[in-house]
Amino acid sequence: MDTTQQSLTWSDAAYLAPEWILIAFAIVLVVTDLAMPRRISRAVIGWLTLTGLLTSLGFVIWRLIDLINHPASIDASGEQVGGAIRLLADSYRIDQFSSLLKIVFLAATALIVLLSLGTVKREEIPDKGEFYYLLLPAVVGAMMMASSGDLITLYIGLELLSITTYVLVGMRKSAVQSAEAAFKYVVTGGISSALILFGMSYLYGITGATNLGAIAIGIQQHAADYKEMLYVAFFFLIAGLGIKIAAAPFHLWAPDVYQGAPTPVTAFLAVVSKGAALAVMFRIVYNVVLFANTPDAPIADDMLLVLLILAAAAMIVGSTAALRQVNMKRLMALSGVANAGFLIVPLGISFKGAHASNFSEFLFFLVAYMLMNIGAFAVISVVGRASGHYELNGFAGLYYRAPWTAAAMIIFVLSLAGLPVTGGFFGKLFILLGAAQSQVYWIVAVMVATSAISYYFYFGIVRQMFMRAATQETEVPVPVPAAIAIWLCAVVTVALGIFPGPVLGWINEHFSIIHDLFTRVGS
Repeated sequence: MDTTQQSLTWSDAAYLAPEWILIAFAIVLVVTDLAMPRRISRAVIGWLTLTGLLTSLGFVIWRLIDLINHPASIDASGEQVGGAIRLLADSYRIDQFSSLLKIVFLAATALIVLLSLGTVKREEIPDKGEFYYLLLPAVVGAMMMASSGDLITLYIGLELLSITTYVLVGMRKSAVQSAEAAFKYVVTGGISSALILFGMSYLYGITGATNLGAIAIGIQQHAADYKEMLYVAFFFLIAGLGIKIAAAPFHLWAPDVYQGAPTPVTAFLAVVSKGAALAVMFRIVYNVVLFANTPDAPIADDMLLVLLILAAAAMIVGSTAALRQVNMKRLMALSGVANAGFLIVPLGISFKGAHASNFSEFLFFLVAYMLMNIGAFAVISVVGRASGHYELNGFAGLYYRAPWTAAAMIIFVLSLAGLPVTGGFFGKLFILLGAAQSQVYWIVAVMVATSAISYYFYFGIVRQMFMRAATQETEVPVPVPAAIAIWLCAVVTVALGIFPGPVLGWINEHFSIIHDLFTRVGS
């Protein structure tokens, strides 16, 4: 496809079917919610939202299969044939990188909708219809971030995701805790957006381009003349994205926001928002940062070291701060901080040594992280609904009150702790082995030490479920949609722990860093 073509044709627009479907469903659901009498349950809106998400997911999978069947190749004239679909001068890319991440985002959002059906009280989300249809533009923003090959497209996707999540966090209008969480999230989100935009402005000032491929070429030409500005640009981008990822020391908003937001919204922030920011970081590191080295200033090497330091800080701070937590949502927030560190490690080690499977390791752990977090939040939602609070002692005696739910929670706890036989174990193991292969032994030591520390607070949940007397003897009712979400997550988590090799091998076989991740002008 000619990357100089600026307009979007009808055939090009067809490639955006997953995004169009979600936007169309959002518009229809807004009108439906307004037209429906208040006495009718908004669960109808939830099921329609789930239908839209699954329809969009089907189109993404179909496009991914098409990309796999028509891999990129170079013809005799040196032009790329097949492979990534590039729209609007390569500002929007549909490749295996973005398609795989879109599958994660859509599947995660579908599971979140499923866990919310029947578990969320009116006091937690007063207007459920609004909650359901706001998830759709939010996930569109995440999908745009994964597909962006241009700073402008990236920022539009970022703001679409951010603005909708601001509203979602503050949906409990009458609750002081929710209002406080929304205020903190808006302020920190605004600071994050400003930092990212400031870093982008420096890249544009140096190169005169917004396309990531053009920026890479400009940096190669001008890095020696503007090395100080490049350091500033990359530091601001890492800081801004670090806030979105909730990586220490940019994580202070996370415990309060996770606690104050409705539980399904907390799950969305923990998985989809974090994953979208990491997708952007992947694009920027591999398309821009890696080309910033100069003879007298190893800018790229310094930035990769900064990422590893950020990862180490996230793992240490998240693991140690969680030791004192007795609120489950705050504990999960700090657990997410620690796991964000693991997810950043494949970025920081880059291509050191003979290591080149960064993305497959990242994606495998992201999928495991999605399943164990959404599953855990589903159980937290169920227990919180029965006990009326989200404190750790609400899990007391859960094995005797809801044995199957307790069994599922054990699977999620084992995966969060990185123990066999779960997806979380192999996700962390693959990242650890990749770091060892790259000979970054100090980050390996941090990963091992912080994983050992995390056992204490993770097994505190198990201790409550099995070794503490229940504060109330009533059974814990589990609505059918939430039970489906819980056991889908549990079964796939175990499956990833039993068959990790084929999954990782499939990603390595079909994903190409050159064709699926690098953005190049005119290629």
